[in-house]
Amino acid sequence: MTQTKVEAPFVEGGGGTNFKNLIINGNFEVAQRSTSAVAAGNGTFTTVDRWKTFTGNLGGAYTTQQKTNSLADQATTGQENYLEIKCTTTDSSVHAQAYSMVRQHVEASSYLQSKLRYGTSDAQKLTLSFWFKSNLTGTHSMSWYYNGSTDGNTTYYYPFNFTVSSADTWEKKVITIPAPPTSYGSINAGNATGGLLNINLQIGADYQDPAGSWTGNVAYASEDVPNFFTSTNNNILITAIQLEVGDDASDFENIPHDVQLERCKRYFQMYPRVEKGSSYDYTAVGVGYGDSTSEGIVLVHLNPTMRAKPTGTNSGSFRIHHKNTAHAVSGFTFNTSLTSSDGLAIVCAIGSTDITQGHGLLLEQNNDGDARLFADAEL
Repeated sequence: MTQTKVEAPFVEGGGGTNFKNLIINGNFEVAQRSTSAVAAGNGTFTTVDRWKTFTGNLGGAYTTQQKTNSLADQATTGQENYLEIKCTTTDSSVHAQAYSMVRQHVEASSYLQSKLRYGTSDAQKLTLSFWFKSNLTGTHSMSWYYNGSTDGNTTYYYPFNFTVSSADTWEKKVITIPAPPTSYGSINAGNATGGLLNINLQIGADYQDPAGSWTGNVAYASEDVPNFFTSTNNNILITAIQLEVGDDASDFENIPHDVQLERCKRYFQMYPRVEKGSSYDYTAVGVGYGDSTSEGIVLVHLNPTMRAKPTGTNSGSFRIHHKNTAHAVSGFTFNTSLTSSDGLAIVCAIGSTDITQGHGLLLEQNNDGDARLFADAEL
């Protein structure tokens, strides 16, 4: 009898290891919230999944947006999509405690610690690779840091630099991040933040340390970090971000879109999943029962199970369909005691007493194709 070895179909590029990339959505193909340019905020997710904007003491402003490469640039980078970071308001003076960056929080887990083995004599190096394009030539700065030590509360930073040689040209960058000193300790366990990767835009002097060295100081960037906000012509384009164990950069791990989407939905989900602007504006999102004559309790099943109990929010108009009659929802309350990591519980009030207590009902859009429910368990 002949036996044939079949490799996992989604393993593409180097190493033969599934999910070698510690970064999720490093090619920016999933953008559940928006594919349009959105103004960045402090600690907010606005466009592409898993990438947060983080800002303080900043006089300038910027947008982030998922964009599509030309066929020629796809051939260069190997990716259809990229993230565009664009300056929209200048800030010529840099506050000493200014910080502005696009970052990803990497979840602390037994997987992350077992890969990196921080705090041991066998701690591993990391290699970061990505494609980068900007009108700003010269030095740029990024950083990696993690939560660790014996008290579980101390953060340790590794700022590093790279150089853009040619303006408005895709260039591949590779940086090796050495293992931290053993005394810094291991990565926190659990489902909170374990490590962070920062794409720096503006960092004040109080948050700078020399590039290429681990430090216990809050050092988002090196002293060579440029000020991204000198002109509204400034932009950064980036894609194929891969952070992997070892001191060699392998080919970017392209995984199927459905797998990437499932990984992102561990942190954020929205319902209904139909495209905004759909011609059908009454899509159902959940079922429930009459809790009283004026309100119903609806459960939205979350799939996959989320990282933690999510926070629920909503936008747009919804209605309850009950006994063949539609009632506009006049108020949403997200019931945290009934909500879990795999189910979002919502108390829906109507402006009348027409619900029969204990009877079933359906929650759906109310002639509003843009109406959405959101479940957020982001780091």
